[in-house]
Amino acid sequence: MAKKGNRIQVILECMEQKKSGISGCYRYITTKNKKNTPNRIELKKYNPILKKYTIHKEIK
Repeated sequence: MAKKGNRIQVILECMEQKKSGISGCYRYITTKNKKNTPNRIELKKYNPILKKYTIHKEIK
């Protein structure tokens, strides 16, 4: 039986690419502990389309 926990899956989307208007979007899937971090998270991740590290924000 699956263990019930506080970890949930979240989707991180590149905000810099979204603002620039370049077609497509780059996303990462990760997990977070909803008890420790109830707010939306922001992480610096690599975007291969822009070929640099950018800020990715949690969506939905």
